[in-house]
Formats: sequence, C-alpha cells, structure tokens
Amino acid sequence: MRFLSPDSGLMRGLGDLVDAIWINILMLVTSLPLVTIGAALSAGFDTARRSLAGEGGGVTRNYFRAFRANLVKATALWLPFLVIGAGVAYSWIVLRITPLLVPKFGLTVLWVIGFEWAFALQSRFENPVGRTFANAYVFGVTRFGYTLSMVAIDAVWIALLVACWFYLPQGLFLLVVMGYGTATMLHVPVFERAMKVYLSR
Repeated sequence: MRFLSPDSGLMRGLGDLVDAIWINILMLVTSLPLVTIGAALSAGFDTARRSLAGEGGGVTRNYFRAFRANLVKATALWLPFLVIGAGVAYSWIVLRITPLLVPKFGLTVLWVIGFEWAFALQSRFENPVGRTFANAYVFGVTRFGYTLSMVAIDAVWIALLVACWFYLPQGLFLLVVMGYGTATMLHVPVFERAMKVYLSR
C-alpha cells in the first residue's frame, strides 16, 4: 500500500488539490469587493508557490500574510486591468463594428499578456508598480512560450466552466470550488521555470 504513504505521488497530489481548493475559496472571498482581486491573485500565487514548495506556516496564514503584503501595490496594478478589461468586454459585446475588430483583438491580447504575468511578478519580486507593470509585458513577450502555456491553462479552465454551464450544470459547483486556485497551482511551475535565471540570483 505504498501509494497511500504520505510521501507517495498520489497523496502529495491529493494534498495539493486540497490546498488548491482552499486557496480558491480564500481568493473568492477576498475578491468580493472587486477592487481587491489583484491582491487576491498575488496572494493566491504566493500561497500556491509555498504550498508546492512544502513551506510551512499553513495555507490560510500564508494567504492572508501575502494578501496584506501585496494589497496596496497589487490593487494599483489591478485597477487599470479592471477598467480596460471592462472596456474591452463592452466593446466585444456591444460595439459589433467590423473596423474595430483589429484594435479590439490587439487590446484583448495585450490585456491577457499583462494579466498572466503582472500578479505573479508582484507576488515574487519587490518593485515599484510601474516597473512590475512594464516587466509583465517584457517577460510576456520575451518568454512568449511560457505566456502561451499559462494562457492555455486559463483557456481550458474557462472552456470547462462554459461547457458545464451549458451541458453539465451539476458539475458547475465542483468546478467553481476547485476554480482558479487550481489553475494558479498549475501556473506556478510554469512561472518559476520561466523566471529561474532571476530567482537563482
């Protein structure tokens, strides 16, 4: 029964899944004011990284410590994403004008690239908000393969959410509970590998 050993791959995987679910719940609760979504994303990433690395302290304690530490800067990072994202969403839903397709697509791509990197960078490095914002695009473009990997993780999660909504509503609750915390857990190894040269300094 070695697969039931605490050190087995199965048990470590189940432990990571439980941590991901709890991180997701914490992220949902702390994102309710909407303006705190950036801090929740940064705290979720930091907590997921520590959980995967086996660092102690407990998921809840690590999360709220990271949430407080990132609150001001992550909120300043998030507000432009919130405003621009709302504008882009409005343009896709309401402004169905053919000449706007190219700028809408371009803005969407820029928004996604920045979103995939900004809050992970905020959680991992101490920089001014403007530098973190700029670095999100520098790394998002220069490490485009990693960017695509993170986008693919999010795209699969969104596709599953949409599929459950239309075809399997009974599975929606489980998917929401596992939610973006699970996607964040999958982001961490990709980000850490992409930034390995900077993290080893």
